Amino acid sequence: MLTMMASSNSWLIETLGSTTAVIGLGATTLLLFGTTVLYLSTGGTASLFKENANGSVASGSASFSGRKSSVGTRDGADEVEKLDTAKYPGGYLTIYYGSQTGTAEMFAKQIASEGESHGFFVRVVDLQDVVENDSQEDIEAAKVDLGREKDVDEEGALIRATLTDPRYRDGKNHGENNSCGRSKALFFLATYGEGEPTDNATQFVEMMKGKSGISNIYKITGDGDQNGAMNGSTSSGSLEETTLDETLRDAEFLRDLDFAVFGLGNKQYEHYNNMGRFIDAALAKCGGSRIAPIGLGDDDDDLEGDFENWKDNVLWPLLKKKYIKGILFPQKDHAEPNSLPLCPYKIEYLKKGDEREVTPDMIHTSSKHYFTAVDCPISAKRELRDPSDPGSTMHIEVDISEHVGVLKYQTADNLGVLPKNDSAVVDAVAKALNFDLDQMFQLSPNTQPGNKDTTATKHTLPFPTPCTVRECLERYCDLAGPPRRSDLKQLASYAKSDIDRKALLRMSSKEGKAEYKEKILGSYVGIGDIVTKLCRSIECPLEHFISVCPRLQPRYYTISSSSSVHPKNIHITVSVLEEQKKNEEKFTGVCTGHLSELKKGDSVRVFVRDSTFRLPKQAERPIIMIGPGTGIAPMRAILQERSHMRKTLGDEHLGPNILYFGCKNRTLDYIYRDELKKFVDEGTLSELHLAFSREQEKKIYVQHLLAERGAETWKFIHNDIASIFVCGGVKMGADVDHTLQGIISEHGNMTRDKAKAYLDKMAMSGRFVQELWS
Repeated sequence: MLTMMASSNSWLIETLGSTTAVIGLGATTLLLFGTTVLYLSTGGTASLFKENANGSVASGSASFSGRKSSVGTRDGADEVEKLDTAKYPGGYLTIYYGSQTGTAEMFAKQIASEGESHGFFVRVVDLQDVVENDSQEDIEAAKVDLGREKDVDEEGALIRATLTDPRYRDGKNHGENNSCGRSKALFFLATYGEGEPTDNATQFVEMMKGKSGISNIYKITGDGDQNGAMNGSTSSGSLEETTLDETLRDAEFLRDLDFAVFGLGNKQYEHYNNMGRFIDAALAKCGGSRIAPIGLGDDDDDLEGDFENWKDNVLWPLLKKKYIKGILFPQKDHAEPNSLPLCPYKIEYLKKGDEREVTPDMIHTSSKHYFTAVDCPISAKRELRDPSDPGSTMHIEVDISEHVGVLKYQTADNLGVLPKNDSAVVDAVAKALNFDLDQMFQLSPNTQPGNKDTTATKHTLPFPTPCTVRECLERYCDLAGPPRRSDLKQLASYAKSDIDRKALLRMSSKEGKAEYKEKILGSYVGIGDIVTKLCRSIECPLEHFISVCPRLQPRYYTISSSSSVHPKNIHITVSVLEEQKKNEEKFTGVCTGHLSELKKGDSVRVFVRDSTFRLPKQAERPIIMIGPGTGIAPMRAILQERSHMRKTLGDEHLGPNILYFGCKNRTLDYIYRDELKKFVDEGTLSELHLAFSREQEKKIYVQHLLAERGAETWKFIHNDIASIFVCGGVKMGADVDHTLQGIISEHGNMTRDKAKAYLDKMAMSGRFVQELWS
């Protein structure tokens, strides 16, 4: 959605002080290069529409005006209309995002929605589009675009073709340096898992590693201050000497790029905002100039608050100070009182049998699993806990025999499960918003009529259509998860009651954070609850609801079966999430609730994703496994695989297998007990160490048992080249990491810092692997 700020008849903009800015938000990071941002269209115009109360559609696009310009264009290349500098004195600003769940993209579009009111023409681009640029003319031109004797290589040209596209550069005498031909960009990057890039940023990150010469992306240090911005205005931190290979670095590669980065991460994880920090450092190493200090958002605390603070107090002030220099420009008119907010989608309702084609490249990169997932039957299901235990952990087996080619997996990979919302919730939402659940519809981008730019529809749709309204609400809309404060602000636009609208706006504000935590997060309130129970005056057309409501994300479970032993079945181990609401109702997790209701023969929609667990190629090397609770899932798979190898290769060719498992009580939640005993009896499991935390006054956890065997563990690690696999909660993972550092320091006779470096080296080589969840 695009909203315009309005407070007076004109805006007074001050100049920015620097050229580059980096922002980090918890698991996501945003980079800002110069001043180029496009909303919906990556070509000549950024198009948006406004639907009036009577249902008519009026143009609300932030577009170029005047004649088309041939400056900076090549024969055959798409032309871009000349920018109206009176309306956009700050010039072009492009925002690139790397997002796994959509939050980084949401932040990017929020910046875009404010761009015109601050004097910038903004466009938003998926980072996947940077590496999928198929314009050979642009790429060839980018090879020699720097005007130096040494041409840019293929990967460099591919990146430059988008990041420094001449069509979106500043013109002559623009900005504080009166320089010509500079690009401005922001990068929003989420950090995923244990310091990894999101799926749509993976290729871009790999290319930037090569161009920047940064060989170890996990060795970038530096912490953000309490305001979400880096301490210091020009750097995101320091690079350890061992991380930079000057022979690979191209120091001039992006010398005509101004940037800023915002990272999205979670401080519970060791490599907090790793991707934001890396991209910020890499852009600078390649010659880019920072507009603003990097912003870092922490999803464990207040991700949106970190973003808002960085946006309002760091980014916009610096951008305006640098690029606008006190220029007055017209203010956007107020929206009509009864008009709906701008919507990036439009809907065509279809008759039965009417078909439309949607190609995968039209769908958001983060939504590609909607195309790759397949329906498979449940072949077995059983409860693993004792009936006297109030909790539930299920063993589920999925029959993939009809989809072995699509769902081929390796031992301990991840199974992605696409959940369904509860049918009662779906029915209630449809009734409240007057949706026909059986109606078939087609979703398409709400682009400007006559716009022939083919990139305007690329990676813009959130899920595949045609589909029914029921399927849309069941599979693609997160009706139960807690909405973010920004979602409440958008919902407020559709509330007809002043009481409802003011309540939503209050909880969406900075001042209403405490009320939001109490009434939304603390009460397990989802958008479904808001529209059906709490704010019943909300009236929202389907396309707008799709825009406002977060996507229903897949849930990932580490596969608990060996692909050698069970090639046509996938096993998962699922702990059902149940919490008590303040009104004494029960809250059940969407996915675990969905799985718990399924019976043998029912279908579940799934896909396979690679994990980081990989057995050592040398079968004679030891494996130390640490997996309390459902963290035992990959360890069960590994033990099945090692048992298969023992029977195939013989005992003399298989190294020791050591397992540390923990739970509350051996009579309640000691899951897979019989199977572990069998592995011990047959000789596959060399050592089994059990921590039952509630069986004695002083709680005992797996890390305590590990510390007791420090000398033995050090011998396995150092002398026998053992691999260590850890799976479970983030806090447990941190405790195990700390214990291992202590063991290495004590028995390896080295300092704590050197012990940490030793463990880090093991991680880099794949010998120390953790898959953790918060």
